[in-house]
Amino acid sequence: MGGRWITLTGGAGHLRVLHNIPHVSASALYISFSPYFSCVRAFVVWNVVDPISDHLFQTDIEITREEDFTHILQMEENYIQQICEDIIRLKPDLLFSEKGISDLAIHYLMKANISAIRRIRKSDSNRIARACGARVVSRTDELTEEDVGTRAGQFEVKKIGDEYFAFVTECKDPKACTILLRGASKEILAEVERNLQDAMQVTRNVLLDPRLVPGGGAVEMAVAHALIEKSKTMTGVEQWPYRAVANALEVIPRTLIQNCGASTIRLLTSLRAKHTQEGCQTWGVNGETGALADMKELGIWEPLTVKSQTFKTSVETAILLLRIDDIVSGHKSKKDNNQGGEGDAAYN
Repeated sequence: MGGRWITLTGGAGHLRVLHNIPHVSASALYISFSPYFSCVRAFVVWNVVDPISDHLFQTDIEITREEDFTHILQMEENYIQQICEDIIRLKPDLLFSEKGISDLAIHYLMKANISAIRRIRKSDSNRIARACGARVVSRTDELTEEDVGTRAGQFEVKKIGDEYFAFVTECKDPKACTILLRGASKEILAEVERNLQDAMQVTRNVLLDPRLVPGGGAVEMAVAHALIEKSKTMTGVEQWPYRAVANALEVIPRTLIQNCGASTIRLLTSLRAKHTQEGCQTWGVNGETGALADMKELGIWEPLTVKSQTFKTSVETAILLLRIDDIVSGHKSKKDNNQGGEGDAAYN
């Protein structure tokens, strides 16, 4: 069937949905739907016709005659029918709404063979619109053919565990998509999500600034060696800040060696000696074997953006702590407080 979309604004074990990753868009809370169809036309709308349950449309009406109540019901039915006719006019296959959809609207939409999903989050509606090429609209009387999304290839409702999920897949050039994570427990799921977020952020940083530096503690050891050499050209107390920063930077390769279970003193001394040689600035600690290795040959790199920000934050934190002259304790003295009665409380 020909596919059209309108977006209206307005599992087993544990499961989590992550967005903004190509190639699948997911959402839930459906009303009337066909479980599967392809070549989708979709609308994304803010509110489709649930004036009774939606607080935005609540109105107090005083009725004195019985025929007035019947007239009000007829006005409501005509209003809902007009909104549905505006949607049906563009012949979509699928309708997304951020708000509710009344039973009468469901009746009209089902007669026109239009599936509908209601009460999706605003962020989801924006992503669905970006994925299928639809435009989020807030008034049905302003719907045009340009608002219809036609880039979605398939719509399918699947049951995962005890919940139903609506999948919009096979999108042409999607601008927003979804990854579905599943895990045996919440802890495992949270760990998988953190790892995925880290990987995504690394990719983002590399795209924004493609410059890389060797990992495995090679950069920290190279900078520490340069600071030590710089301190040797100075006399007096001026050399000690350089040496202090150099010792602090060696914490990274030392920690890597400890995590590998290797000899910390022996390997760290060997790494210092290695960095004194010409052309060995890329040598660091192999996190799997605990031995020294050339990070360039192993292909272990880190974004320069992250590394430079780490150094900057560390130095700024050290400066902040050095500027603190003293710490004043403000707890009350029970002894002085008891002696003072209802007078001013004494402090130490």
